[in-house]
Amino acid sequence: MIPFIRSARALPRYTAAREGASVKDGDYDRMTDTIDIGALIDHVPDIHSNRPKIAGTGVTVRRIAGWYTLGYTPEEIVRKIPHLSLAQVHAALAYYHANRAEIEHDIASEDALYEKLAAEQASRGS
Repeated sequence: MIPFIRSARALPRYTAAREGASVKDGDYDRMTDTIDIGALIDHVPDIHSNRPKIAGTGVTVRRIAGWYTLGYTPEEIVRKIPHLSLAQVHAALAYYHANRAEIEHDIASEDALYEKLAAEQASRGS
């Protein structure tokens, strides 16, 4: 049985071990180099048809979602695409889960286009 935690103060606190981080009376100093997770995903009109992608890369949320739906863990995805950080992969997955209908509609539309073009190509070859 999991014990019921009555307050957040009962939860352990963690901080990154880095120069300048310190503990004062059980509270950690605020780190000045935090990252706005909203900045990890962007849309660029000239890249991937304005599909959501991991900022500063060409890796789309669709690609991360594809690996994830195949059963890969975020850690395994980072091993497959080593220039990404675990935070970037988690941001892409958060975007995917928050906008699942948009991402899945995009994938279905592209699949339908592929099937149409494949059928046209097959009819030309016959």
